Amino acid sequence: MPSRLVLGAGPTALSLLDSLSDGRGDLAVVTDDSHRADALRDDGIGVTEADQTDADELVALNVSPDTVIVTAEDPATNVRAARTANALFPDAFLLVYTGKGATADQRESFERLADRVVDPDRVLTRWFKDAIGEDGTRVRQLQRILRDVDGELAVVTHDNPDPDAIASAVALAELAERAGCSATVCYYGAISHQENRAFVNLLEYDLENLDPDDPDALDRFDGFALVDHSRPGVNDQLPEDLAIDIVIDHHPPRVPIEGRFVDLRSGVGATSTLLVDYFRRFDVDIPGPIATGLLFGIRVDTRDFRREVSPEDFLAAAHLVERADMGVLQRIEDPSVTSETLSVVGRAISNREQEGSVLLSCVGRVTDRDALAQAADRLLDLEGVHATMVYGVMEGTIYASARARGADIDLGEALRDAFGQIGSAGGHADMAGAQITLGVLESVDDKEESLHEIVRAVVNNRFLDAVETRSNRLLGVYDPSEYTFESFADSTLDPDLFGQSTDEGDDDEEASAAAEADTDPT
Repeated sequence: MPSRLVLGAGPTALSLLDSLSDGRGDLAVVTDDSHRADALRDDGIGVTEADQTDADELVALNVSPDTVIVTAEDPATNVRAARTANALFPDAFLLVYTGKGATADQRESFERLADRVVDPDRVLTRWFKDAIGEDGTRVRQLQRILRDVDGELAVVTHDNPDPDAIASAVALAELAERAGCSATVCYYGAISHQENRAFVNLLEYDLENLDPDDPDALDRFDGFALVDHSRPGVNDQLPEDLAIDIVIDHHPPRVPIEGRFVDLRSGVGATSTLLVDYFRRFDVDIPGPIATGLLFGIRVDTRDFRREVSPEDFLAAAHLVERADMGVLQRIEDPSVTSETLSVVGRAISNREQEGSVLLSCVGRVTDRDALAQAADRLLDLEGVHATMVYGVMEGTIYASARARGADIDLGEALRDAFGQIGSAGGHADMAGAQITLGVLESVDDKEESLHEIVRAVVNNRFLDAVETRSNRLLGVYDPSEYTFESFADSTLDPDLFGQSTDEGDDDEEASAAAEADTDPT
């Protein structure tokens, strides 16, 4: 029994039937054009030669289709066919192609009768608008810049790149290659988070880790593009005066951004969303590994579509779903956890200090800065805690990762208030980071306990002062006796980390931790 019924067989119908007759369910066609009917039969499609507007002819088919598609070229014929189909198959989804030159009355009839109307005049108008409007102009400008790079283009992420930055850079490099421009994806720092390492390895991305101490590292490049950040020398280790060809970023700029082509759209939740838009407007297929990476980048930066998400993010994700490898995504989200991460989480719990609903923890020296973000995520699970900051020292720098829930404070602004004058800080309202160079304080590193206390005093006081300035509600009376290690572990820790079984609870935390590099300025 056919589940899809096509009424009419004009040129548009033939193109439609090519895609419909792919074995996905039975298909029946009714047309009064004997020539087209013969052609369709030659292609193995079941055809009935009859008047597609005649109710008796359609009843004689003895079908109960789920979908009816009206596709003749003549609008008047399509109105009659739509009216007949609507009456005979009221429960079926009715898709109507209006035909060219439909009158206002005919369009009104289509809208009243059909579930979905395809009007070629409107489609053509929308296509021209896209092509010559702001979006079309932006695409042509990017193509022109890519083709104008005379040699190798370096597509540079921010330091310690997260999935959104990595996927966006790989996607831009792919577009550059298709435009005839050779490109290399580059980054400074490290990819240390276990999810991010799995992300790069499983998708087999080819990235180049630049050495900031190599004065010749950039010599072989003839052009530079920045993704997921917007200024050379800020959150990367490029020279501040380096001429930039391309900037594509979703973070709101704090100062005017310079570049031959600058695309800053802070209304979307991820830079990956912007790259999906370019692929669609370039009208090129997205390779599977890149689609998988972009989808993961969107999910991480929007915390699984729960943070600063926009309709464009959902549309981009929908575009990627059929192309992405869900099996690989599952493997990326279930990486092994390093002993260093477990150690940092444990120290964060042991060293925690709480003021009101704000929890701070100094974990001392670390070798994996991404572990700080994961610790901050886990501490935020503690009942009564609305903001956390975990910090530690690595290679002469204090790294801090902060998390918050609720709308009581903008963490990015609070960290800038606290540490902007002695280091660098920034990020989102609920996820932010800071870096402070130790400087002369490091001279006490032979007295580890003293260094720990000095760092703790400086960081805690500055952060709490900033929080108090921005939100008195977060600070209040804290009774330490209410929060023992045992009660915290029993109530909040992921049992997987401690050898117990569970199937839930850690994906979101790890995903949000993976986005930390995005919020950590240099």
